Amino acid sequence: MRVLVLGGDGYLGWPTAMHLSARGHEVAVVDNYLRRRLCRELDVEPLFEVPNLHDRVRLWEAISGHKVNLLIGDLIEWEFVVEVFSKFKPDAIIHYAEQPSAPYSMLNRRAATLTLQNNLLVTANVIFAVREFAPSAHIIKLGTMGEYGTPNIDIEEGWIDIQHKGRRERFLYPRQAGSLYHTTKIMDTDLLWFYVRMWNLAVTDLMQGPVYGLITEESTEDSRLLPFFNYDEIFGTVLNRFIVQAVAGYPLTVYGRGGQTRGYLNIKDTLSCVRLSLENPARKGELRIFNQFVETFSVKELAERVLKVGNSLGLGVRIQSVENPRKEAEEHYYNPEHTGLLEIGLKPHYLTDEIIAEMLEKVRLHQNAVQLHRICREVKWG
Repeated sequence: MRVLVLGGDGYLGWPTAMHLSARGHEVAVVDNYLRRRLCRELDVEPLFEVPNLHDRVRLWEAISGHKVNLLIGDLIEWEFVVEVFSKFKPDAIIHYAEQPSAPYSMLNRRAATLTLQNNLLVTANVIFAVREFAPSAHIIKLGTMGEYGTPNIDIEEGWIDIQHKGRRERFLYPRQAGSLYHTTKIMDTDLLWFYVRMWNLAVTDLMQGPVYGLITEESTEDSRLLPFFNYDEIFGTVLNRFIVQAVAGYPLTVYGRGGQTRGYLNIKDTLSCVRLSLENPARKGELRIFNQFVETFSVKELAERVLKVGNSLGLGVRIQSVENPRKEAEEHYYNPEHTGLLEIGLKPHYLTDEIIAEMLEKVRLHQNAVQLHRICREVKWG
């Protein structure tokens, strides 16, 4: 298929582009380098330097023989969106092109406004472009399990059947975001559901949990193909942060009691989930929702796993509880369904001690690059 990867420079976007092109799809990536710019502005650069997309595309073609098309520009600008869709005419669109950080969205008014404008306008432009230029294309949008919050009932896979006063109906599962970023993801889902009904679009919405990991099958030949690896608390996911903290001799910072439980997955599984969704598309007029994670852990459990493995490697890891800067339940019920992706062929990678050790050893190679002042930035929800 002809696959357009929006946000193709990011932690997940670039690995997805390589993964799909290696499996025979014709891929184009689009990005405006927003994440790079925000990292520079906030002094939270990733652990190691990542080549720009021009260099990555050339390097990937030299190593693999697979060409990835490249378009640099801002998807908020309708004229650029028209150029992208007119040139490439996609069969499917993978939509990563959003400001991806909950803490960034809570930083200040400017960050909040940027998050709202970028995330919602890009999604709207994608919808309008599909209708005008690629009406048969399948939209795969990366959502987040954070849309659901932490309700005191089981979390269904996107939809819930309600019986009320003798009548039944099926609704989107109730959602209660814990940050402005997660709120924009809810609004993405609502926009897509509206236009699925109005314009008969085909959409898969992947409610993804926090991703961890660094190495993918496609990046083993050259470390310059590795994705961004942020370790700060603005753009770095929790397990990736803990890995760097362990290597740097910095205490693993657990927010409050550490009972915050989420569904996690290896970056390799993100690539599989996206590919499986692409190759088993939603029907026209369907908003299909998958809960995209493999297993659940509390923050405290993750810290204890890293502590155990890190100390077996002689790292002297320690855990420190810090005041929680977020407004969230620190102990709660959490039981989400996640069968849809397994049913279409996902073969999960589980978080083993060996995986943690592999991540620690990989990060150790860049130990001297760790800047301790970048780890904790004290972004407060209140």
